[in-house]
Amino acid sequence: MKNTFLSRLLSNDFPRSRMLAVVLIGLLLALAFAPFLFPGVKALNVAAKVLVFVVLVASFDLLLGYTGIVSFAHTMFFGIGAYGVAIASTRMGPTWEALLTGVLGALAVSLVLSLAVGLFSLRVRAIFFAMITLAVASAFQTLASQLSEITGGEDGLTFKLPELLRPSMEFMSTPLFGVDIDGRLLTYYVLFAVATICVLTLLRIVNSPFGRVLQAIRENEFRAEAIGYRVVVYRTTSSMLSALFATVAGAMLAIWLRYNGPDTSLSFEIMLDVLLIVVIGGMGTVYGAVVGSVLFVVAQGYLQDLLRLASEATSAIPMLSALLSPDRWLLWLGVLFVLSVYYFPTGVVGRLRARAAALSN
Repeated sequence: MKNTFLSRLLSNDFPRSRMLAVVLIGLLLALAFAPFLFPGVKALNVAAKVLVFVVLVASFDLLLGYTGIVSFAHTMFFGIGAYGVAIASTRMGPTWEALLTGVLGALAVSLVLSLAVGLFSLRVRAIFFAMITLAVASAFQTLASQLSEITGGEDGLTFKLPELLRPSMEFMSTPLFGVDIDGRLLTYYVLFAVATICVLTLLRIVNSPFGRVLQAIRENEFRAEAIGYRVVVYRTTSSMLSALFATVAGAMLAIWLRYNGPDTSLSFEIMLDVLLIVVIGGMGTVYGAVVGSVLFVVAQGYLQDLLRLASEATSAIPMLSALLSPDRWLLWLGVLFVLSVYYFPTGVVGRLRARAAALSN
């Protein structure tokens, strides 16, 4: 009975590696109890960012890993979700209706835009589609910066959330295990619930007959079309689904930050981060998005702190201390990425699964 329930929950897509299963369970528990295990503002912010990136990266992997589509417009839909919540909350006030209106409005805009981009662009070759999406994303970022009356321009929009989600809202007079039970904590668990639902939904999609067709298109587009599948329809549908999940991720980010601006959700750096996480975690695996997001976001958040300690510890060696300076964290992040690609060419998840398969044989 338990196996049947778990099989349905995971859409029969098990980790297929004991080590990977242990890692995923550990990450799930760490994120579920992050406010209590890792107290502090910075740790909570890192955990919330991990949840946002899990949804964003998993949605992009639906395009790249499962369908074989390279799109640089993914952050555009991410930004639409964030701006939808920010604009609605600014105009309508800190109400639940504003949040719902912002999310639903953003989903509708993303649906229309992804349909348009898909129908007009997916008929061309992969490199040209990537160039078109890059141009569309750049144009949208410029537009968001120029329409200051609506989007707040370069300064962005700061807004308030409903009272239940505000840090000033306290549900208990005394802390629980040293943690204040307030609106900020509730907001984190709302994000956790949304991220969990999104990941399970994506598992269901990629393991459905629809997902199998997407993988067939990725492997051989001409063969899939010869069998009778309408490739453009499937690729457009995949693009639309991916855009909707990215929009949800953007809404999650805006709700957590209570702010949104062009550099917060539309920056090309975010697109590069997503690409790196997909490669680190493993393309074509939803679990890869989870593992990769945790590794990347935690490294990004704490690498400077580790380098600062290392720099102080090696202060007797000026050249080494300068090399380990916190200002050079991007250099070391790049080194870690190169090493991860070298030792895990199929990503962390792919490597662990391959190792488990080799041991079983």
